[in-house]
Amino acid sequence: MLSSFGGSMKKGFLMVVSGPSGVGKGTICDILLRDNEDIKYSISATSRNKRPMEEHGKNYFFISSDEFEKMIEEEKLLEYAKVHGNYYGTPKDFVLNSIDNGDVVILEIDVQGALQVKKNYPDAVLVFVLPPDFEELKRRLVERGTEDEETVNLRMNNAKKEVEFLNEYNYSIVNEYVDDSVEKMKAIIQAERLKIKK
Repeated sequence: MLSSFGGSMKKGFLMVVSGPSGVGKGTICDILLRDNEDIKYSISATSRNKRPMEEHGKNYFFISSDEFEKMIEEEKLLEYAKVHGNYYGTPKDFVLNSIDNGDVVILEIDVQGALQVKKNYPDAVLVFVLPPDFEELKRRLVERGTEDEETVNLRMNNAKKEVEFLNEYNYSIVNEYVDDSVEKMKAIIQAERLKIKK
C-alpha cells in the first residue's frame, strides 16, 4: 500500500554557491553539472554587449538597459548589480520554471548577491566554499598566474571579509580535494531533495 508515496517527482530548488576567488567553486560546480542532467546553471541577464563567441540564452540573456530597468521595476530579478556601467542579474522566471521542472539550479555568486537572493527568495539553499586555510588560498591564486601581486592581495582581503558572512549560509564545504567537495555537494543536494517542506 505504501507504493503511493513513491511519487517520482524530484524536488527542485535553488542552490547559491559562494566563496573567495580562487577557492575552486567553479570547478566543483562544473563537475556537478557535467555529471547530472537535472542540475543546471542559473543563466544571468546582462545589459552588456554580446561577445562574438557568446550565445543568448546559453552564456547570458542579453537585454538592453531599458529592458533590464523594467525587470528591476517589475521585481523580476532575484538579485542584480551594476558593474562597470553594465547591469547583471538573475531572472526569477528562469530559476522558478527550472525548479518547477524538478531541477536543481546552481547560482554561483558573491556574498552580496547571495544575501540579496536570500532576502528575495528565502527558500534558496546557500553553500559557502572555504579554502583549507588562507595560506593555501593565496598559493592557489598565485599559481593561477592570472593576477599580479596587488590583485592577489586585494582578493585575499576580500576573502577575509567574505568569510565573516559564513553564518548567513546553510552549509559550508572546505575544498581541500575537489572530488571530496563534489561528493559533499551531492550529499547536500540529496539531503535537500529529501527534506519535508521547511
